Amino acid sequence: MNSLPVLLICLATLVGISACSKQKKDGFYQTGIMYCSESNPVNFNPQLDTSATTSDATSHQIYDRLLDFDPDSGTIVPSLATSWSVSDDGLTYTFQLRREVAFHTTDYFTPQRTFNADDVIFSINRWRLPQHPYHQVSGGRYPYFESLGLAENIREVNRINGYRIEILLTQRDSSFLANLATDFSVILSQEYADKLMEDGAPQRLDHYPIGTGPFQFESYRKDHYIRYRAHHNYWGQTEFAERLIYDITPKSSLRLAKLITGECDAIAFPAQTELDIIRNREELELAEKPGLNVGFWAFNTQRPPFDNPNVRRALAYAIDKNTLLEAVYFDSATRARNLLPAASWAYQNDAEDTAYNPVMARKLLKEAGVEAGFTMTIWAMPIERAYNPNAAKMAELIQGYLADVGVNVTIVTYDWTTFRRHLREGLHDSVLIGWSADNGDPDNFFRPLLSCGAIPSGTNRAMWCNKKYDALINEALQTEDLFQRKAIYEQVNSLLFKELPIVPIAHAFRYQAFRKELKGMQINPYGGVRFGGVTKQL
Repeated sequence: MNSLPVLLICLATLVGISACSKQKKDGFYQTGIMYCSESNPVNFNPQLDTSATTSDATSHQIYDRLLDFDPDSGTIVPSLATSWSVSDDGLTYTFQLRREVAFHTTDYFTPQRTFNADDVIFSINRWRLPQHPYHQVSGGRYPYFESLGLAENIREVNRINGYRIEILLTQRDSSFLANLATDFSVILSQEYADKLMEDGAPQRLDHYPIGTGPFQFESYRKDHYIRYRAHHNYWGQTEFAERLIYDITPKSSLRLAKLITGECDAIAFPAQTELDIIRNREELELAEKPGLNVGFWAFNTQRPPFDNPNVRRALAYAIDKNTLLEAVYFDSATRARNLLPAASWAYQNDAEDTAYNPVMARKLLKEAGVEAGFTMTIWAMPIERAYNPNAAKMAELIQGYLADVGVNVTIVTYDWTTFRRHLREGLHDSVLIGWSADNGDPDNFFRPLLSCGAIPSGTNRAMWCNKKYDALINEALQTEDLFQRKAIYEQVNSLLFKELPIVPIAHAFRYQAFRKELKGMQINPYGGVRFGGVTKQL
């Protein structure tokens, strides 16, 4: 459905609202930022969830990490750690911590001390140690860390003094620093956690957050809003908005309408059909960058007949990727040969790729004993993401392609929380979903998406486990030599093409739409949106 008629209706409704709202909220419009987000966060601790919605609402607003990524160069830079060193054998990492970093003071917690080594040790040990008093709070699942096997590789986290810590690894991991800079490696307050445990309410740690980031949590109403207030004792940049409000608006056409009328200053995930509208309006800005992401079709390899590589190959041959790109992404994505986009240093431009060949698809299905009339499900994400802006439409197109080779498709969807829970339970035959990189290391694609260890965490949507694959990606982390690592990843690509647990479809551009009054707004190449350093000038 074309979004323009819906947009016009939304605009007609909102024009009057916008005018009187601006008169009534003069103070807010001068100093506050309104962001139209697409959905509800699962909680307010990104350690517990890999959803971009949760990350956008928390990671760079409420929290900091030991390390960060420079948004322009992508290099690792200091954050709560001011410096670090690595031993010659690559097994010992030592971090010098920043002093005089204040935690948030809210109506539910007043800190009695500043950030120190105890907070780092608490934050890491919570997700790595099953016996930690907070490990089982909120369910005991830490999907990002589980998918990488980080807990198993960290041997010790030691306090050298109040502002110096040491992390000892079991084996070398050339992606370790990058993983500490991701959205999920946030630092919590041990003091706050101890108080909640004493009060018998430890679960509040993940729903009433305390961090050191540029904004502090104020209130949340599901399906309506999240409210934040500026953290005036923030150690980092000094310029940012006094208030930040997330207006939870699931419909992209309504988000755009609110952006045009000024009800929102920035919006999440503009639809592909809306990009030209944004470009052509002088009061709006559309930032874009090649995305470190991949949209794909994953088969549940633990369910027959999808446990047969030839069946998976047949289904891959049945679809025309180029048509999917034109119909779903328009001109905002490139065809994916494998998991890694061209922006990755390990990208392989001559990697093998499947082609549209329905004759071969029918032949392979017949040889595998899959009779005409076989029925399968395709699960389609209920939300928009850069890597797949319209999973429902893509599912309908694939449904048509598979009908041509004698396979009947039922399209399944749920609300986002239920959808992800059922995926983790393995109830799907196949799913249209994707992945956005949390750092620039290739391991951030290969390990979370397809390693054996990523199955329990839920990030391995194909539920595929291959010992040779795991051995190769582990071998790649044992060296800092990029040429050696790239050669290993080429072997990985060959194995994935042979096995086809997933069919890579697209690497999409990332877009950020906002009003020109916002200054300092830019696309974060790795992970969640950032409002620290963003101001509004009317």
